[in-house]
Amino acid sequence: MTDSFDDQPAPSRLTPPAERASLPDGLRFAFGTLTVLPARITRWDRPAARTGMACAPLAGLVVGVLAAAAGVLLLLLGGGPLLAAAVTLTVPAAMTRGLHLDGLADTADGLGSAKPAAEALRIMKKSDIGPFGVVALLLVLLVQAGALTDLYAGGWARGGLAALVAAVTARLAMTLASRDGVPPARIEGLGAAVAGVVPRTAAALAAVAVAALAAAAAAPMGPFAAARNAAAVLAGLAAAEVLLRRCTGRFGGVTGDVFGAVAEVSATVALVVLSLG
Repeated sequence: MTDSFDDQPAPSRLTPPAERASLPDGLRFAFGTLTVLPARITRWDRPAARTGMACAPLAGLVVGVLAAAAGVLLLLLGGGPLLAAAVTLTVPAAMTRGLHLDGLADTADGLGSAKPAAEALRIMKKSDIGPFGVVALLLVLLVQAGALTDLYAGGWARGGLAALVAAVTARLAMTLASRDGVPPARIEGLGAAVAGVVPRTAAALAAVAVAALAAAAAAPMGPFAAARNAAAVLAGLAAAEVLLRRCTGRFGGVTGDVFGAVAEVSATVALVVLSLG
């Protein structure tokens, strides 16, 4: 995983494109670009990106399991719900080196700049964070922490499952943002590498599968919990879609920062829905 999503070269500069990529190649792509786990990327081309972004929810599953385990363990050892929530949020940030949060901040700065697309993209590329980015980070983290605190207060199972669902939904939002028809805003970076690589049908099937599995995971808690989990996934994806359309209209396409932003926004909305009722 590089220091910035947008530092990634375009696929054509590395491995020559092949007709299809194997599942192991796709998994290495997904875990190598979306986590700090030691997954060496063996192929960097459009087919590998297609398989890798389709597998993004699996990377979210691993991140979610580790985040939930940390929060639940702390809660069972006597920690309070707020502390468990804070630790739970720390794990995904650490496992992405904060790049999703950085992408959220940069995207907020670009959207809030009221500059032409080229100038807004240049603002997003800078290493510093502007006032819009700071406000976006504070609000998103505050909402996430508040929702998770309420969830852990309702029991370790509810809080842990929510952390898992939010992490998977965040990476699923990246899968949908990689679907066919979504253009890149730059010729380099992760946006150029993965924009438009996932077929629309595959993206839709992934969304249905994750929503169904989220509902099934909560089924032992009752039908309302199952319906709420499915609704959380769909609401998170809807919020990510709104942001994605805004960014493609504003910047002319997606960047690595936009992918980080849609992940954080979708996770936030999913946690809010899960905390209701």
